[in-house]
Amino acid sequence: MKKDNPYINKDFLNSYWGIAFVFFMTFIAATAIYKVGIVAAIGFIGLPFIAIFLNKVFLKPEVGITTILALGFLAIGILRYLPGQIPLGLSIDAFLFLTYIALFFKSTTGKVPWYKARSTLTLLAAIWFMYSLFELINPEARSKVAWFYAMRGVSMYQLLLIPLVFILYDNVKSLQFFFFIWGFFSILGSLKGGMQLVMGPDFAEQAWLDAGNAGTHILFGKLRVFSFYSDAGQFGAAQGHAGLVFGILYLSCKEKKRKIFYLIVSLLGLWGMLISGTRGAIAVPGAGFFIYFILKKNFKLTTAGFVGMVLVYVFFRYTMLLNGNAQIRRMRTGFDPNNPSLQVRKANQAILKGYLASRPFGGGLGSAGSWGLRFTPNGFLANIPTDSWFVAIWAENGIVGLYLHLGILFYILGYGSYIVMFRLKNPIMISRIQALVAGHAGIMAVSYGNGVLGQLPTSVVLYTSMAYIFMAEKLEKELDEIEKKQEDPKELTEKVIVKKLNY
Repeated sequence: MKKDNPYINKDFLNSYWGIAFVFFMTFIAATAIYKVGIVAAIGFIGLPFIAIFLNKVFLKPEVGITTILALGFLAIGILRYLPGQIPLGLSIDAFLFLTYIALFFKSTTGKVPWYKARSTLTLLAAIWFMYSLFELINPEARSKVAWFYAMRGVSMYQLLLIPLVFILYDNVKSLQFFFFIWGFFSILGSLKGGMQLVMGPDFAEQAWLDAGNAGTHILFGKLRVFSFYSDAGQFGAAQGHAGLVFGILYLSCKEKKRKIFYLIVSLLGLWGMLISGTRGAIAVPGAGFFIYFILKKNFKLTTAGFVGMVLVYVFFRYTMLLNGNAQIRRMRTGFDPNNPSLQVRKANQAILKGYLASRPFGGGLGSAGSWGLRFTPNGFLANIPTDSWFVAIWAENGIVGLYLHLGILFYILGYGSYIVMFRLKNPIMISRIQALVAGHAGIMAVSYGNGVLGQLPTSVVLYTSMAYIFMAEKLEKELDEIEKKQEDPKELTEKVIVKKLNY
């Protein structure tokens, strides 16, 4: 029989003191709303909960990583409802530094395994960040404030998040929890996108469209769905990423409930990609499954996969089937080499090529794109659309920075492919890392046409994935230890492992 908690007085709210407390808090809330506004009032009332949460982070710093992942999905969407009220744009930065502060405090009372962050991946992230620091002295750079804002998504998040994952999220249970968080918010994203498609944008989303975003998000009277993401391009690529990764997890999963969850995330993700109207997003499952078929080392499966990809290409490129569907019609234009949008992009890249010919280190971080328009609106690069993540890196960091960035990304792809094909033996771990490597390849492919790699939530999801790729062999040893503890190794299944790990 469950005992009552001796610290909770159930009759408190029925007492005079309880009624007085309720009236007092109501008075405080009403006064705060009247004096300083609803947001400040909510912040005041929420102070006890904030204190409890901060205490939780300092006791268990891994909560900081979970919060970062959640904010990666939600922060930008929330800003639409509270424009200019709270600095959610810097929330990722705040929780990254808060988690490090919690770790430093924890190191004063106990051991923190900083050594776990020693990895080639950490070194690569540090090298890329150092190049971003070098861009501070680029004579072409016009604004240090623009550099700060741009640098965060380009290199700082990667440098700070990867070591935290190595130190705090370094086991199989954490990997599965990462998949759950990713899948959960991807489902929410697709459901919210479906609401926009069926019911139309709500008041905050409509205000965002009216502020100048309707030109790119309402085409021929049809809404390009963006959900609670930064824009339709990011929504489409992120959902394509989820559709790809969880589709691969579904194909190899044996545990029924988990398999259903993977299937739901995958199908909703691919649907979200379609309704986003982001033509380039199809490159995520296209390139990702291409890599996956190679990693499987199964000739029949690889052949069947390639045939399927060819059929998809033929469907979009050479047929008019289902052209009455606005989303498919929009996606089909991405396969047309004579598409006007593609021609404009090529023309812009030709202009950039001439400008950057004498600037091997680019025009400086923050000089192009939205940061350029915000801080240096009269700058040359600010007025040339980059469209692509890699074109933006080229414009701001020059050919030297582009080669360095691509070299790091291809090294991670090559390393992940190598360990999957030749080092890992456990089928459960192989399937997980196959999915992450394929997802990495898919995001690299879509970043050629869209500026998604450094945007939320793709950036924090991808950087966390990178860390798990480099931890794969360590995680496999953990699974091997579990196998050794089983009474009958022949009966070892994913379900047994899941139960043993209690996740």
